[in-house]
This record gives sequence, structure tokens and C-alpha cells, in this order.
Amino acid sequence: MRLILLGAPGSGKGTMAADLVREYQIPHISTGDIFRQNIKANTPLGQEASQYIHQGALVPDTLTIAMVADRLEQADCQRGFLLDGFPRTVAQAEALTDLLAKRQISLNAVVELELSDESILSRLTGRRVCSSCGRTYNIDSCRPQKEGICDACGGTLYQRDDDKPETIRQRLAHYYQLTLPLSDYYEQKKLLVRINNEGEVGSSLPAVLSALKERS
Repeated sequence: MRLILLGAPGSGKGTMAADLVREYQIPHISTGDIFRQNIKANTPLGQEASQYIHQGALVPDTLTIAMVADRLEQADCQRGFLLDGFPRTVAQAEALTDLLAKRQISLNAVVELELSDESILSRLTGRRVCSSCGRTYNIDSCRPQKEGICDACGGTLYQRDDDKPETIRQRLAHYYQLTLPLSDYYEQKKLLVRINNEGEVGSSLPAVLSALKERS
């Protein structure tokens, strides 16, 4: 199964990605992981990417696509893959289409998780993270036994800066501007599967699997 997962920050992509990877036994591929792996291994691509990252600049599409191409060549991608965080723009999507065509393979589907801005704000502003072990909670749906204290290690819970309302709205605006056009791009290619993810986290997995069964 060859998939792309789309969704705004807070739409539940992390949970869905983990479920799909487990269901289909395919690797979860994100550009962030690819960058870190190449930089850690000091590959030529990693060396080039680190120059941009250390300067606080965006890594050029050509370099990002080269890293993705290299990752898709690895043995664990023979059975399929789940791309998360790539492509981010239509230009990257077009490059990926060309890349896959050259390898004579195609995507099965592009899964887009839909969630209202109000629900996203509720999910993210309610998130709390343990300063010691990193475990996450939500003041509405997954409260700790003792307010402000981690159940697992007793560490102090805090709200990340990027989970504050003003930051979330900026992230959403950036997503709608750059990434949402991918919906139209993949809909025109008849690959898009829209999933309402408003319910409990993880509850929409059966709907996703049912839709993908028709495309496998």
C-alpha cells in the first residue's frame, strides 16, 4: 500500500499514521526523519541539508525530493510506504508524481483528515506535555490523575508554545495557504480520500480501512 497522509496540525495524523503503518506493515516516512537520518549518517545529502538548516533557511525542494527518492529506494519500501509531511506543496506533489512514474509505481490513495478549526484549537490548546518523560495529556479528553502532574513519572506538565491559540492560528493559516491546494491536485487525479476525523482520536480508522480496501 502506497499512501500519502494529509491533515492540518492537530487533525490526528500522528495517531492515524501509527494505525496505518501497523495495519499494512509499511514504513512511516516523514521529511523530518529523513533529514535527521541523513545528517546523523553524514551522507552527502545530509551535509548539504545541514548547511541550510544551520542557517535557519528552508531546505530547497530539489534537495528534499532527492532525499525522498533515496528513501523510497530502500528495501523496506518495496511493500509500500506512508508519506507524512511530504509533499507540502503542489510543486513537491508534481515532483513526486514524476518520481514515482519513473519507477513505474503509483499511489493507492491520499488520505486527508478533516477537522474543524474549532476542534483543532480545542485539541491542541488542551494538550499538556510532561517536562520529564514527554508523555502527552489533554485537559479535556485525557486528563492526568493529579492536575499538572504526570501519571507515569511525576514530572511537571506544561503547554508548549506552539500549542497556544495565536501560534495554532498561524500554523493553520500557513497550512491552508501552502498545503491545502494538494487536496484539489489529488482529487483531480482521483486519489483523494476525505475522512471526517471529528470523533474520538482513532475512531475513524475503520472508515479509512474500508475506503482503502477498494483501492488496494
